[in-house]
Amino acid sequence: MKATILAIGKCKKNSPEAAIINEYIKRSGWQIVIKEQDNSTPKDEAAFLTAHIPHGAKVIVLDERGENMKSTELAAKIAAWQLDGVSEICFLIGGADGHLPETRAKADLLLAFGRQTLPHMLMRAVLTEQIYRIQTIIAGHPYHRE
Repeated sequence: MKATILAIGKCKKNSPEAAIINEYIKRSGWQIVIKEQDNSTPKDEAAFLTAHIPHGAKVIVLDERGENMKSTELAAKIAAWQLDGVSEICFLIGGADGHLPETRAKADLLLAFGRQTLPHMLMRAVLTEQIYRIQTIIAGHPYHRE
């Protein structure tokens, strides 16, 4: 499985968040690619995000209006997509003003990580850990505990 993260804002190379992100990318058995764009207008951000969605990928838009799922529920959904022949998922992280309706409309899943607002770079660290966790749940690895 390949996971692409499309994100608004650039993560500083030597930041604590970058260290966490890189650690989970290194641990993962999946290929994880991050593409970033500097903050701009919501319309430009939406254009960047939608233009870079890989063909055939299932799109998961991170949005406060989304479904709040347990890690095991998200893993089950992704595992079902894999059984249907999906080989790539794409996560969209919007800018400070969130996603435009047309970006949310592209989603195969609107996903919330709780109701709190998190800093964008911290959200990337949380997301890469969750991608690793999902991969281990699907593989039956003991990393995740209920």
